Amino acid sequence: MSSSMIMVRNLSFAAACVVATVQAALAVAQDATEIQVTYSNGQFEPSELRAPPDRPVVFRVKNLDPSAMEFESEALRVEKVVAGKTDGVVNVRALKPGRYEFHDDFNDKAHGALNVQ
Repeated sequence: MSSSMIMVRNLSFAAACVVATVQAALAVAQDATEIQVTYSNGQFEPSELRAPPDRPVVFRVKNLDPSAMEFESEALRVEKVVAGKTDGVVNVRALKPGRYEFHDDFNDKAHGALNVQ
């Protein structure tokens, strides 16, 4: 087999892998539950959130405060610093039913919870 044939075969395989990866990512993104949460005046709004079980969750965190905040949850195994006056995205694995608390690691008074049911 010539080197050009091997290269064409390798490129075809690589292209097929890229297509499969993109399709898998789109399928996961379509199954995810998106949740909008705003951080303003040192508080999450809403502070009580809901999501269905066994589906990934995407938190879209809008920080309206001028200073940074850190969306953190030991139960969800996530932490994300969101700079002041910006948005952040936090991706969470599919969850079993339960209550998952989160907080701002920079502000002891800012708490919230995700209820999965």
